Amino acid sequence: MTCNFILAIDQGTTGTTALLLDEGLEVRGKGYQEIPQSYPAPGWVEHDPEAIWGSVQAAVSGARQQAGAGNSAGIGLTNQRETVVCWDKATGQAVAPAIVWQDRRTADRCEALRAAGLEPTFQRSTGLLFDPYFSGTKMAWLLDNISGLRQRAEAGAVAFGTVDSFLVWRLSGGKSHLTDVSNASRTLLFDLHRLDWNPELCRLLDVPMAALPRVVASSGKLATTLGVENIADGTPIAGIAGDQQAALFGQGCLARGDAKCTFGTGSFLLMNVGGRPIPSRHRLLATVAWQTANGTTYALEGSAFVSGALVQWLRDGLGIIRTASEIEGLAASVPDSGGVAIVPALAGLGAPHWRPEARGIICGISRGTTAAHLARAALEAMAMQNVDLVRAMELDADQPITRLRVDGGAAANGLLMQMQADFMGADIVRPAMVESTALGAGRLAAQGLGLASGLASKPDLGASIFHPRITPAEREQHMTRWRDALARS
Repeated sequence: MTCNFILAIDQGTTGTTALLLDEGLEVRGKGYQEIPQSYPAPGWVEHDPEAIWGSVQAAVSGARQQAGAGNSAGIGLTNQRETVVCWDKATGQAVAPAIVWQDRRTADRCEALRAAGLEPTFQRSTGLLFDPYFSGTKMAWLLDNISGLRQRAEAGAVAFGTVDSFLVWRLSGGKSHLTDVSNASRTLLFDLHRLDWNPELCRLLDVPMAALPRVVASSGKLATTLGVENIADGTPIAGIAGDQQAALFGQGCLARGDAKCTFGTGSFLLMNVGGRPIPSRHRLLATVAWQTANGTTYALEGSAFVSGALVQWLRDGLGIIRTASEIEGLAASVPDSGGVAIVPALAGLGAPHWRPEARGIICGISRGTTAAHLARAALEAMAMQNVDLVRAMELDADQPITRLRVDGGAAANGLLMQMQADFMGADIVRPAMVESTALGAGRLAAQGLGLASGLASKPDLGASIFHPRITPAEREQHMTRWRDALARS
């Protein structure tokens, strides 16, 4: 019996996952392909766009081989968000490496814009603050530093976009240059209220609008495929969303006040705030969550730039573990961190601090400090930085977060999830399927194709729930140590 699948493509910072989902949104095939990152200068992070595209092709092929016979009814696409790609419209070839969302090369530009008093103007329109994280200053850097690129951009000869735009261009055989509202809302160029590019902000950042993609909804028949191996021509691309918004949708956070945290390279905490954006008073971000036939939904977001990347650093930089999965057992071998605190500012500090100049520190070391204490302090840091985001979000939204859904690779770490519940003082809900990002892309595509499974049904998440176990006084002791360490970074 031939099955009609939804192909969900999740193009992330370290690799690409492809899932083939059946009509009940159950996984029938899965493929994964890593991609390398390069660090050509301090604070710089780049990807090869061809490696990104190659990883998509390999992941789709792997999922197809595992699933066996079946047709793709449609495609859902989700992606690392603020990463910028620029390519030649005639050839489809990238004109430069992709500048990754973690890249800090535009810190001076952001500071100059802030010093010029422009941050309130941008925040009112975009919901964002000035930080190298966002796409607009990355685009401006490419225009200023690649010979002749500005002239080509103004003439409409090159295309700029976040990773979704680049992949749609490749998937459509160069026929479609578009982005969805959730990705567009991460650029510093998009008006949250008009749901389109803001010409004045494009002028202030000196980014030609002729090079920008058309903005579309997150769900619907948005483009069709052409000339892609393992995907039939004419397959509709029916769902697009940035990875964190897709995870919010995939977790079923469809009501105002629902919140989730994705533990990936960084930690990304989003709350559904309904049909109107909420301007943040506590240095969080207002963003589009998604736009479907049912209207536009907005979110508040707080991002910690280093989460799972801290475990990778302990593995690759310090060598205290051989694999990331070892950290839970090592951390659990001691009852506490022995007074050690880590601030994981390996790429500056994100929300709500926004300190690109901050550097990571380890403090409280004694002669008795062991690798196990460092491992436990690392997990504590991953959890405690999220508490800062939660408290700011509760103040902005004027409502408490009593349950937080979690996903991402590090969510499999039970000790970390218990720490998160303890330090937040709230329940942590972990679904059996932690591929929430790809699932969200699949659900958006299903809705765009008019399938009931897209939104009306809510998959059984088979969740594990972690309840707080420590007292308020113990919680405050932990958070005081964290705040003291943070002040030193």
